[in-house]
Amino acid sequence: QVQLVESGGGLVQAGGSLRLSCAASGRTFSTGAMAWFRQASGQERQFVAAIGCGGHSTNYADSVKGRFTGSRDNAKNAVYLEMNSLKPEDTAVYYCAARTGCYGYVRANEYDYWGQGTQVTVSS
Repeated sequence: QVQLVESGGGLVQAGGSLRLSCAASGRTFSTGAMAWFRQASGQERQFVAAIGCGGHSTNYADSVKGRFTGSRDNAKNAVYLEMNSLKPEDTAVYYCAARTGCYGYVRANEYDYWGQGTQVTVSS
């Protein structure tokens, strides 16, 4: 039994902020990379941010650089995504993902475990 559970999504006005959380249960992922992806209606699932197993290496999609910050707390088996200056185009279902390896790949198929997703809606 492996579960990743996202929380923190909701409806926010353009320019606002949200912080997403993802907690693992049933297994720990402190030695592996974790990442965030998102999928807008009718579109492919796209990379947002990744954090390597060391907690210092981060990658961000160009569309969110300077606005989103990913972080992790290995003691809590959790990863976070701080989203600032939100735009309507950020509207999507956001997914937490984890893998046993250390590198934070941008490709979704590199990740072994996924949460159910949490909806983020940004109104204009």
